Amino acid sequence: MNPITTPRHQLRAEKARRNREAALSAFIAKKAEIDEMLARLQALSDDHFETHPDEINWGDVGTLEHYASLLKRITDSAFGEGEYAE
Repeated sequence: MNPITTPRHQLRAEKARRNREAALSAFIAKKAEIDEMLARLQALSDDHFETHPDEINWGDVGTLEHYASLLKRITDSAFGEGEYAE
């Protein structure tokens, strides 16, 4: 009997296929979630973070600094930069 075609091997192969399909579905869903967040952030940025130039204060600067620091952590991780550099 060929070990590659045993029922046990076929069950393992089917389980692995279902697992890959589930992982792909989860990946696509998470990517869509990220894409939506990025689109919302871009729209907010395009609207100057809902501020008017005549009303900008240091609190607004601090808020953007906070947003920038969080985004930097993400980009450093994604691109292997900063503390994630090898």
